[in-house]
Amino acid sequence: MNMATTGSPFDITMVNNSYYDDEYEDEMCNNTNVLHFGATLTPVFFSIILILSLFGNILVIVILAKYENLKSLTNAFTLNLAISDLFFTAGLPFWASYHMYGWTLGQPACQIVNFVFYVGFYSSGILLILMTAHRYVAVMNPLSDIVSTTGSFSVITCVIVWAVSLFVASPAFIFIKVEQNMCVYANSFWSLWGIYQQNVLFVVSSVVFIFCYSQIMCRLMRPTAQRRKNKTLKLIFILIVVFFVGWAPYNIVIFLQSFDFWPKPPADSKTVASACKTSEPLGYAFYISRLFAFSHCCLNPVFYVFVGVKYKNHLKKMLKGWGQSNNRIINRHSRLTITSVTSGEEFSM
Repeated sequence: MNMATTGSPFDITMVNNSYYDDEYEDEMCNNTNVLHFGATLTPVFFSIILILSLFGNILVIVILAKYENLKSLTNAFTLNLAISDLFFTAGLPFWASYHMYGWTLGQPACQIVNFVFYVGFYSSGILLILMTAHRYVAVMNPLSDIVSTTGSFSVITCVIVWAVSLFVASPAFIFIKVEQNMCVYANSFWSLWGIYQQNVLFVVSSVVFIFCYSQIMCRLMRPTAQRRKNKTLKLIFILIVVFFVGWAPYNIVIFLQSFDFWPKPPADSKTVASACKTSEPLGYAFYISRLFAFSHCCLNPVFYVFVGVKYKNHLKKMLKGWGQSNNRIINRHSRLTITSVTSGEEFSM
């Protein structure tokens, strides 16, 4: 049988064989090797991404809550990006298990996990678009009211982001079901809908990234720009490269796989054999490109938070504070132990 994604960025499923004549049913593609490759590779890398994402994003939230004004638009975007990445990350353990054992948790869990995952997926994408646009305004027009916006505007903006994400993710409760231990879209139409939604988000993000960052780079390359422009230009270049290396291959692969979901006329054995030759490399490409794309949830804290001098100083201050607290606990323990020894009965705290 021919393997393809169902529009969901994590599903393992098969293309409907009804597109082909029954006499060729036994000649359908055997993608056992591809599925075994995905079942071996995916859980390992998803586990790594999960650990790094939890550590990085929770650290961002703690630093923001402890040291920053959460009413500013910049900090509000950063906080909500970390939360959306955690939503995205929450689905990874389920998909890791899914690749090894199939879906064993029932249909309600299938729909809920898909919904939560998609909320994180789309909110993260929308927030990155808004953060890029905000940086563009801050560089091109630093006196704009948007740059220094605080209070209710920040809250309203973030509420709209989450409302849109919840709306876009809501079809998961209607059109995703469990079928033969697979958590999949109910039909080809919604599979295509899921794929093209992701493609549209990527195209819009790409346009915003290219336009905004190219304009920012042109502005920074002027002789009157600040002295730190080289470091800033390097960071922007890395952001663009990481974005396109992570998301471009994945979106190209799922777009190519989407052709499997369009209605097809009855096919002869040569057509089926040709489709099989294409599906296998696309299957491998899907698993590999998806790992690069999904790693964004653990890379966002690095590129959007901890590269900044302010956040580095916050992190150092927090680590220093933890170190001093540990030293006080150790010193207290030592004093209690010494006192206990002098009184004739040693004990540990």
